[in-house]
Amino acid sequence: MVKSVRGNIVDVFTSKIFFGEVIIEEGRIRSIEKIGPFVDRELYVLPGLVDAHVHIESSMLVPVNFATVAVKHGTVAVVSDPHEIGNVLGVEGMKFMIQNGNQSFLKFFWGVPSCVPATSFESSGAVIDSLSVESLLQAYNFVSLSEVMNFPGVVNREREMMCKIETALKYNKRIDGHAPGLSGIDLEKYATAGISTDHECSSIEEAEEKIGFGIKIQIREGSSAKNFDALYPLIDKYPDMVMLCCDDIHPEDLIQGHINRLLALGISKGVDIFKLLRAATVNPVNHYGLNVGLLRVGDSADFILVKDLKSFKIFQTWIDGKCVYSESQNLEAGYTTEFINRFITYTIYTNDLKIINTFRNYRVIEVLDGELITKSLIVKNMSSEPYLESDIVNDCLKIVVVNRYKKEKPAIGFVKNFGLKRGAISSSVAHDSHNIIAIGVDDNDIMNAITSIMDLKGGISVVDDDQFLTLPLPVAGLMSMESAEIVADTYLRLNKKVKDLGSTLSSPFMTMSFLALLVIPELKISDKGLFDVTKFQLMDLFV
Repeated sequence: MVKSVRGNIVDVFTSKIFFGEVIIEEGRIRSIEKIGPFVDRELYVLPGLVDAHVHIESSMLVPVNFATVAVKHGTVAVVSDPHEIGNVLGVEGMKFMIQNGNQSFLKFFWGVPSCVPATSFESSGAVIDSLSVESLLQAYNFVSLSEVMNFPGVVNREREMMCKIETALKYNKRIDGHAPGLSGIDLEKYATAGISTDHECSSIEEAEEKIGFGIKIQIREGSSAKNFDALYPLIDKYPDMVMLCCDDIHPEDLIQGHINRLLALGISKGVDIFKLLRAATVNPVNHYGLNVGLLRVGDSADFILVKDLKSFKIFQTWIDGKCVYSESQNLEAGYTTEFINRFITYTIYTNDLKIINTFRNYRVIEVLDGELITKSLIVKNMSSEPYLESDIVNDCLKIVVVNRYKKEKPAIGFVKNFGLKRGAISSSVAHDSHNIIAIGVDDNDIMNAITSIMDLKGGISVVDDDQFLTLPLPVAGLMSMESAEIVADTYLRLNKKVKDLGSTLSSPFMTMSFLALLVIPELKISDKGLFDVTKFQLMDLFV
């Protein structure tokens, strides 16, 4: 069956716009006929958008439900790293993501997680070693070795890490990076090992140094880490070295927009439209060798129609020659979702959360709103009590991580800038090993928040005395089987409750979830204790 679409064709290769007709046959573009010059008030036809780096699990949606929302925003493909579920369920979890995503219209491309677990200083539910990496690359059509977070392992040429990289290079796969703040000789060692991208830059200077070593920059704008404002000048200056991504995005933000939102943001800042579009289409497709059309004759018919080139509001999304979304009709695929999890439960008591006061000064994780990096503070111990408790006046609150895979004693520390005046929050979303993490003012509320997550076998919880508000995440303790709208509504109510308890953070749960990620400076916490990322070692609470 032959189909056709008319509109103002935006050619990202010639940087021209003309009125024309796209002829589609058997899912591919048979021809693009130029009818005349640009016509005002007609729709614009663009290549479909690509998210160059995303963790689907962070949306708290299974892939098919993520896809249903993403195509509404003109996304036709994503390059996804399933290392969240990989840390919980290993290869079994990755297979679940692939099979679930295959039920959707959206084109999912997957990377093999390189760091499961992210470090040896935490407890995960699985291990993906170099032999597993090779077997996965042989069995599935992965496009990359996903973000290599263990940058010290690369810099020091540790055998197991290098075996994974060498295996990926053997199979001609791209190797994604993750190296916040890395520079100088260490960055050169990291780049020359074969690292091809980085999405952790927070400044132009950092990005330009990495570009100088041949690393392409994925400008990230997620729910917690937002770097577009700092990095957008790179698009005009280095148009072939930049891609766009969200990395981690929560459902309420995904409902509002995806990569199209970054296009609108770029236009508002005066970025050249064709360079901007190439960052969202051509560059990721070419870098990873994706089977995604770019609005050329012979390509698969993956394109979008938008009303204007400022807001990028989507009128229609086409994938493989099928209109999978239009303003008047959303053509959702039917699907089934299995139940898959790994979670043990045991009782946590308030006595487990006590910290005997040594009366020495102590380390505190300082949170920076809108950033994944933290600061390491040394706080003067002014308490004369036998146990060290949360300090509401100075906003130093107790943070706890509990192993979800086996019964262990909780790890306890302190965090600054969360702002809670009462109650506690807890979650089984705690990158990357996804143990239970909790922050609170009162030990009893912290205990109840942790217990509520245990009872759900995964989820998010807010506790205020005898009041509980929860979001169950039964799929690996990371994802809901509900629609984006339902998950987003519950999540927004959770966030509002946290704000009512005193927090001023823009995304408190997302921020908390990254406090267990031991590969982003400076100070973090795992189920084994406080961790100094700069020194790459566990640290005592007291100094």
